[in-house]
Amino acid sequence: MGKIFGLTGSIASGKSTVSNFLKELHIPIVDADVIAKEVVEIGQTAYKMIVEAFGSEILLDSGEINRPLLGSIIFNDKEKRLQLNSIVHPEVRRVMKEQADTYLKKGEPLVILDIPLLYEGDSIELVEKVIVVTVSEETQLERLMNRNGLSKEDALLRIASQIPVKEKAARADYVIDNNGSLEDTKIQVINLINKIIS
Repeated sequence: MGKIFGLTGSIASGKSTVSNFLKELHIPIVDADVIAKEVVEIGQTAYKMIVEAFGSEILLDSGEINRPLLGSIIFNDKEKRLQLNSIVHPEVRRVMKEQADTYLKKGEPLVILDIPLLYEGDSIELVEKVIVVTVSEETQLERLMNRNGLSKEDALLRIASQIPVKEKAARADYVIDNNGSLEDTKIQVINLINKIIS
């Protein structure tokens, strides 16, 4: 039977880069962010629960959820963030498990669940081992400000809403250090996969 490993990091740590390298190695990836978007599409169970909890003012004219608006609500209010997570996370976990099981039934030796909030969202029971992508706090802040066009204050708020990257690394089974060049990171990914699958 194949293995199910989790891939996580903190915001702007370079987890997507590592995920892309894994795809190049033909490792199946089940992406929590993609699934999180799918489970809140119009008509889905989570969509109905979010509208019930947050009101129809969070909807666009098209009926879709206004993500930037909902994001601004939950980043400034811990209670509301927990409320949203309690709606979305169980649905995401259910779909991820289904997709991972499908890959394993096809005989894949390893399936990676790409979960940004693996520790925060209590998804740890879905995986056997955890790979954490780490980066220095300075680099993380700089990348996040550049990538999302955020002020330092807003970027720090987003970083503070997650478990610190050092703490995640301390809890990990495997760590990919993404402070160096892309080539450095890629070599670490290749070596790790060879070690896991061999």
